[in-house]
Amino acid sequence: MSARSTLRALPTLLRIGVSEAVAYRAEMFVWVLSTTMPLIMLALWTAVAREAPVGPYGSQDFVRYFLAAFVVRQLTGAWAAWMINYEVRQGTLAMRLLRPISPLWSYAAENIGAMPMRLFVVVPVAIFAVSTVGWKSVPGTAWGWAFFLVSLFGGWLITFLVNVAIGTLSLYMESSTKLMDVWLALFFVCSGYLYPVDLFPPLWRTIIDWLPFRYQIGLPVELMTNAHGFGDALALLGRQWLWVGLMLVISLGLWNRGLKRFAAFGG
Repeated sequence: MSARSTLRALPTLLRIGVSEAVAYRAEMFVWVLSTTMPLIMLALWTAVAREAPVGPYGSQDFVRYFLAAFVVRQLTGAWAAWMINYEVRQGTLAMRLLRPISPLWSYAAENIGAMPMRLFVVVPVAIFAVSTVGWKSVPGTAWGWAFFLVSLFGGWLITFLVNVAIGTLSLYMESSTKLMDVWLALFFVCSGYLYPVDLFPPLWRTIIDWLPFRYQIGLPVELMTNAHGFGDALALLGRQWLWVGLMLVISLGLWNRGLKRFAAFGG
């Protein structure tokens, strides 16, 4: 299918994604509840910081950071790996392949279509953050907002493309969900989801700076809370989008090779 035809089909795919999110809003609510770990860590780290600051973070800094982490987590989530695994096992991926548009666009649209539902949760939290710990909870400059939005999209792209790559491995093996569990474990530790990455020792911080996990959550959170100047923010965005490009090449390579191996099983 041509790029022009794909662009014409995207609004319809997005409408379908929004409709599915509304139809399965109970499942969406459960997903939101399963991603509240930043709120738990907020309670833990603010209690610790009441005794003494932890590195550069006082109690209010932790409140600002973890409320931003909750917002970013809601807006960068993806679940394509589980969808691909399920459809490969059931054989229903064959039905998607009969359509005149790549299934990857459909998976992306279904994930993006859930964003309006998530905003019902995100916006009140952002307003609460501003009212509680001030305007440092959101970018304070025009370039800060632009960089934050670019990093948010980049974080979602890395998450989605990793999901595609790991999900596509189910075309090579019985199931790749265990690999996704391993990725999530590393993500929780290295992304800034459970604690800010600048609390790591210098050596570990250097390693994490070159891994993709920080750019899924940590960088958008840091830009949302005004943690970087223009030059540092631009350099970090460059690293993030290098990972976007790399994951795009890996995921598309696995997908195209995997489809040659695909055979539908079951109903």
